[in-house]
This record gives sequence, C-alpha cells and structure tokens, in this order.
Amino acid sequence: MDIEQARFNMVEQQIRPWDVLDQDILDLLFVVRRENFVPAALRDLAFVDTPIPLGHGAEMLEPKIEARVLQELHVRSTDTALEIGTGSGYMAALLGARASQVTTVEIEPALAERARENLIAAGALNVRVEVGDAAQGWPVHAPYDVILVSGGLPVLPQELVAQLRPGGRLIAFIGEAPLMNATLVTLNADGSQTQEILFETLLPTLRNARGAQRFVF
Repeated sequence: MDIEQARFNMVEQQIRPWDVLDQDILDLLFVVRRENFVPAALRDLAFVDTPIPLGHGAEMLEPKIEARVLQELHVRSTDTALEIGTGSGYMAALLGARASQVTTVEIEPALAERARENLIAAGALNVRVEVGDAAQGWPVHAPYDVILVSGGLPVLPQELVAQLRPGGRLIAFIGEAPLMNATLVTLNADGSQTQEILFETLLPTLRNARGAQRFVF
C-alpha cells in the first residue's frame, strides 16, 4: 500500500466532502500519522472510512468524524482540553497539536497504557493520559476550554458543561441506537448554553456511561 497516497485519498475523498474545509486541520492529518495509532493487525484499515475496533468495546472513529469534530471545536493554541475516552490516543494527539495542554481519560488501563505509548512515540508531550471514570467529567484539572466525549452518552450530564470556562466548547454524541446526535455545546459568558446538532451518527456508548441516568430533571 502506498501510505501517502492512501492518506491523500482519505483527506480528499472522505474528509473534505464532509465539510472539513479548514486547511490547517487538513494539513494536520498529514502530520499526525493515523496509522501509528491503529492496532498492528488492522493497519491496512488506517485510512478506510470505517470504525476500527480497539478491544474492550472501544473503537477509533471514522476519519471524517475525527476531522469534523476537531474543526468544530475551534481549538486555540492557548486552550486546555479534556477528552473522555482515550481509545488509541489518536484524537488526543490531534487535540494536542492544536491546544496548549490536553488531558485524556480512559477507563480501561490496558487501553490507557497503549495510548500513552502511542502518544509518546508521536511526540505528543503536552498530552497526559489518566485512568478513571470520567463519565461525569474530570474536575481535577477543570475548567477546560474544550471538552470532547469520544463515545456515546444517553444524555449530556450537566456536570460536564459546568467544567467549561465561559466561551468553552464541548462536543458529545448524545442518544442511543439507532441514532445519536453529534452536539456542540457552547457555554456563554452569562452562564447560558447554546447547543447545535452537527450531524447524525452511531458509535459505541461510552464504556463508563452505559448505566447512565436517562432523564434529566
């Protein structure tokens, strides 16, 4: 396989048609090498428009979703970011290339260790991998400018939104099979929230949120 041609095809045939038009984001996909975060046995799938299983019920999202989410978060070089659900570490590496500091939290210790190794090999030294249940957020390093939940949630816990700084952005995949909404939440300066549904998709429920409360009162 011609890796660079496959990467180019991924960007031009999958990602750009999904309204990912920020050239800085597109350029970043050539710098952070996705194939290095894919399990060795599945490396031929690194640039294919499909989720990639990682074990423990986790998966890498489709490349177009990863890129679209990164674009919509508008990450700045001064931002601190939180990712919930580390998986392979690839999304954290993308965030780390844009933000000042990233904390990514993984509930499965084996996945966390593998992601840590991947991130070190990629030189993502501003990304820290921590192990724990972050379904309600990770207040130890709050507040954050950016929060990304890399897995489905039945409902959006308000504890997560409360960990944003004013002006902060959060993306979560809210709902249950057969349909989830990728939702962008912005915390306004007056404490109010703005929500926007970006697109519809389906992905595994966050492993530490399967028993989550289904209604918010």
